Amino acid sequence: MELMKEKYTKLLLGEDMSGSGKGVCTAVAISNAITNLYATVFGTCHRLQPLPPEKKAMWNREMDCLLSICEYIVQFSPKLQAMPDGSTHDVMATSPRSDILINLPALEKLETMLLDILDSFDKADFWYVEQRKQSFSDSMKSFQRSEDKWWLPEPCVPDSGLSDCLHQELQHKRDQASQIHKMAMEINSGILSEMQVPLSFIETLPKSGKMSVGDAIYRYMSSGDQFSPDHLLNFLNLSSEHEALEIADRVEAAMYVWRRKASMTLMVTKWENVTELNADGDKNLILASRARSLLLYLKQRFPGLSQTTLDTSKIQYNKDIGQAILESYSRVLESLAYNIVSWIDDVLIADGNARKGHNIRMQKQEFSKLSPQQY
Repeated sequence: MELMKEKYTKLLLGEDMSGSGKGVCTAVAISNAITNLYATVFGTCHRLQPLPPEKKAMWNREMDCLLSICEYIVQFSPKLQAMPDGSTHDVMATSPRSDILINLPALEKLETMLLDILDSFDKADFWYVEQRKQSFSDSMKSFQRSEDKWWLPEPCVPDSGLSDCLHQELQHKRDQASQIHKMAMEINSGILSEMQVPLSFIETLPKSGKMSVGDAIYRYMSSGDQFSPDHLLNFLNLSSEHEALEIADRVEAAMYVWRRKASMTLMVTKWENVTELNADGDKNLILASRARSLLLYLKQRFPGLSQTTLDTSKIQYNKDIGQAILESYSRVLESLAYNIVSWIDDVLIADGNARKGHNIRMQKQEFSKLSPQQY
């Protein structure tokens, strides 16, 4: 009870414990609370195994409290109410807000599925070792992790690899987690697209979309009737998430420039029938649509991509509590799903290495059994 009092006090004070009113708005405070809770519960989890009971209880308890706020976010709509004398009167009825009604149950289901996947690894045929404590025999049954993940534990499997049944089960769970990641990402993108674009971001937009994306990308996006985001990404040959994020920021800024120009052109053409302006408006709409497609493909190709400048700005200046809850909830589930896929991939790689080593050893044994006449 005391812990929950402390949590709600921080939310009400906007994380400003001095009480001077200099804290963040309630929406940002709740978003930060969900993000920090995820970091506390899952931040030290780097293995395919069930959550410790105390952390799982903490997650369920605090998320239930934070999500319960959505029960009081409603929309009003007129409704006919029958009176005792048989007459009817218009009254304002309340119902859950549509975005919460649709997205919150979906996110809760995705969360349950992700936790079920982790719970299913309570008795696994693989194990983990810390790299510094790794023996030579263990290193032969694991895989060499990239240098940027040197601190993570490495999965190990039996000498002959995992059974075919377990291998298929792992692949199935990987596919399931990958689908959950895509659904969480779609919900998160939808919520972010509904958030108001901050004035501070609009003020930093370049004068033209071409200036933002550069000549090469603009030429590719504006030429021809057919546009392939996949081909453009292949042409760019992005080698790191840092490069991908830089391109995403530039494309997103250009998209909003083209959208603004298209809307301004539409307003002018309502008063003046100018064919040339109509053509410019159509071109800007097409470019904005292609920019959005490119962003979606970019996020699919780099699923671990950090938030863009606009996304970060929207979250920072957002004041809608319902959107703050849905955005942060979908974001942490997206992160968890991505991590589970990555952890399963690590085990599958270790299994592949073990199977190759086992096959080589078997071939050597068969070769050693051959008599000199059979060489």
